[in-house]
Amino acid sequence: MDNTLKKRVLIISYYWPPAGGIGVHRCLKFAKYLRDFGWEPVIYAPKNANYPHLDHSNKKHIPKDLEIIYGNIIEPFSLFKKLSGRKKTDDANPVYVRDRKRKLIDKIGIWIRGNLFVPDARALWITPSVRKLKKYLKNNPVNAIITDGPPHTNTLIGCKLSEELNIPWIADFQDPWTQVDYYKMLMIGKIADKKHKRLEKHCLNVASEITIASPTWAKDLEEVGGYNAKTIYWGYDEDDFPEIIPEFDKSFSIVHAGQLGFDRFPKTFLEILSEIANEKPDFKKDLQIKFAGTVDFEIENYIKALDLVNNYQAIGKISFPEAINLTLKAHLLLLPLNIANNAKGRIPGKLFENIRAKRPILCLGPTNSDVSKILNETNTGKTFEYDDKQGIKSFILSIYSNYRNNINTVSANEIEVYQVKNQVKKLAGYLDEIT
Repeated sequence: MDNTLKKRVLIISYYWPPAGGIGVHRCLKFAKYLRDFGWEPVIYAPKNANYPHLDHSNKKHIPKDLEIIYGNIIEPFSLFKKLSGRKKTDDANPVYVRDRKRKLIDKIGIWIRGNLFVPDARALWITPSVRKLKKYLKNNPVNAIITDGPPHTNTLIGCKLSEELNIPWIADFQDPWTQVDYYKMLMIGKIADKKHKRLEKHCLNVASEITIASPTWAKDLEEVGGYNAKTIYWGYDEDDFPEIIPEFDKSFSIVHAGQLGFDRFPKTFLEILSEIANEKPDFKKDLQIKFAGTVDFEIENYIKALDLVNNYQAIGKISFPEAINLTLKAHLLLLPLNIANNAKGRIPGKLFENIRAKRPILCLGPTNSDVSKILNETNTGKTFEYDDKQGIKSFILSIYSNYRNNINTVSANEIEVYQVKNQVKKLAGYLDEIT
């Protein structure tokens, strides 16, 4: 279809290349595939964002001749890093992964973030962004707006533009706002809590359509006024996978690629690995635990305490292609969900790359979760409660037996529905409806 015949949609996203991590992929892949369904994306992103992790490999997904508008942003994370003694490349958010040396300054930082910066630490970007985009839209009209939160600063920018300019708006959520599991970790006081909830309800009322990353969370939104929310899964992108599949690791590798915070502490799982290693010398010799990304210090200390240090490889931050490669070479993929009240709806973005890799997945979390349902439907893994010692141990032993017999893949069922392009097709349909 000729670009001149396409409708235009403004996508407001804090995360944009060269940002690394999972957050950047949602809007990036929206932009990549919306043209296939009659929509021309225009991106608004921060010019000088303080991304803790850069991944230049993401730039390859940016569509040719895509219009990108950049707005300057002031971020308090830069000051927080200096005050807490962190390097520029260190993670600035202590909510998820703690640092033993900085407990007091981190608690102060968390309180300030939760109470003085509403809805989040990028709040100073709201007013200048609305001003800049109103000026742009006056001469460059769009048919619709999409925002992706968190950060919910994006949500407020979209809400204000939709109200003031009467432009249809899809409020998309990677994670919920006040219902998200880490909301309680922010030490939010009564005044700030009321402001969060008032802004959230207002945005949900203004939005022409609401989309979110899981069906359970879509239903949960009804409690705070988000009726008829639709599900847009993260999905996997076939372009992220190499044509030549790498060889499997020679060791019995158990892989987790991503943030492993204290709210995903796989304590029983690690104890089981230690127990099997003590029972089976061959298992001890074959086992290789590979954690890529940031890992909470207590998890690493527990690995040492269980005498698994020689079986453990702390890989650190890696690019997305490197994470895919690590996943494809693994014999078992670990997928711990947050230990939280709303974990039933938590669907990590990497689930879909794990499914596409066709390696057995061991998920830790509620057995009635959205992830568990997807694993069962696709025949790509099993879910166990965190303390289900017998179930977890039996599953690990069965996968290890397959490894010894050179059986390293699973027979996945109908995973194509979770291709990100198919998810963007749904999104384009919602855009058509609201315009």
